[in-house]
Amino acid sequence: MATAEKLREGEPHLHWRKLPSATLFLAVLSTGIGGTFQYGYNISVINAPTMYVQKFINETWEIRYGSDVDRNLLRLLWSIIVSAFTLGGFLGAWLGGPLAIKLGRKRTLLIINILVLAGSALMGASNPAGLFELLIVGRFLVGLHSGVTLCVQPMYLGEIAPKALRGTVTMGTSVFITAGILIGQVMGQRELLGREEYWPSLLSTSCIPAMLQLLLLPWFPESPRYLFIDRKEEMKALQALRKFHDDDTYLSELEGLEKECAETQLQQSKPLCELLTERSARWQLITVIIINMAQQFSGINAGLLIERVGRRVLILSGYLLMALWCSVMTITLTYQASYSWVPYMTMSCLFAFILSFGLGPGGVTNSVTGELFTQSLRPAAYMVSSSMNWISFFFVSLMFPLIVEGLQQFCFLIFLAECLLVTVFLYIILPETKNKSFLEIEKEFRARNFKYELTESVNRDLQITRC
Repeated sequence: MATAEKLREGEPHLHWRKLPSATLFLAVLSTGIGGTFQYGYNISVINAPTMYVQKFINETWEIRYGSDVDRNLLRLLWSIIVSAFTLGGFLGAWLGGPLAIKLGRKRTLLIINILVLAGSALMGASNPAGLFELLIVGRFLVGLHSGVTLCVQPMYLGEIAPKALRGTVTMGTSVFITAGILIGQVMGQRELLGREEYWPSLLSTSCIPAMLQLLLLPWFPESPRYLFIDRKEEMKALQALRKFHDDDTYLSELEGLEKECAETQLQQSKPLCELLTERSARWQLITVIIINMAQQFSGINAGLLIERVGRRVLILSGYLLMALWCSVMTITLTYQASYSWVPYMTMSCLFAFILSFGLGPGGVTNSVTGELFTQSLRPAAYMVSSSMNWISFFFVSLMFPLIVEGLQQFCFLIFLAECLLVTVFLYIILPETKNKSFLEIEKEFRARNFKYELTESVNRDLQITRC
């Protein structure tokens, strides 16, 4: 008899909880504070000390070479410091999958805090040491951490959450990104660490969330799905399920684990090269690539609507609304100087655009990415999705100033077209994943991935019947 059936015997049925258990909630908090919070924080915190860091580079250059640094070279050095974070993130995305397989989800999140601590120390020591190169290395290490985190954190959250709360829990990834951006801006104010003498301390504050995660996350279990399917440690998996689900929902989750394990018992976690050639994951992979690229090229947080309305409805509605606001902003920017009230309308449309992003792509993308793949393919899938995120982020950062300079107010027409195209693609390809197991979602894609073979099979059967 299966483990779940044995446990269900003699136990009264309890009602499904509508809210996460305290353990699950605290696990999400401890995972996010040292995870994607760091990504948002380090994107934001570098903006405040821009002038001070450039002054430090110039002073260092003068001490070394006896002359001021060339303005173009100064701009290049500053760009390298900023973009080192993106380069580290891209490389970290490729490390996240293998580390999650070898070390486990939770252990990976804990170990990579070493990168943040080292990066923070280097950035804090750059000014006293008179070495601006330490800023480049420090930003790279912090970016490496963020790349791994963006891959592993949503994987861990999606695997510890019950099916009915999976979307809400995974949404924590986007919530902590936004919180990090906000806190980074606050810390950069002059009243706190925004003064010239404090900029090394400001850049080294990334160590605080890392230390908090090192104190909190060890108290929570590893992913039950990883323990049960990948490590075959059923007792540890059962104990983890009991901690994350404090009512009989863990029995339902255990049944799902047993079914998936039975179907994939001969499969191990697959590397990226196998995912790229896996016929059964073709359209899932295409969908993940497009929605992750579209998330960056479009323009940040889904609310509890994700479980009430569904992923498909939210992401489609989000992109449609964003297309609408892009068209309205194009019109208002064109007539910006004609009427006194038009600038206020432009600002309102901008806020509406951001809200629409939050209600759809901002929070749903990470949830959908984890739900489209079974256990053996999920780590490699997150490597692809995170890589697309970092590549797109770098491309937009590089090209957007040129687009604005060339197209002026009509630049939003590009985003309008992108949002409409993504909406059409997702409407055709993406099924609703709310309250479905990973196997149920995989079966929905199977018909599309093997459409040609199924059609050929039906035709053969018809020919045999006619004969």
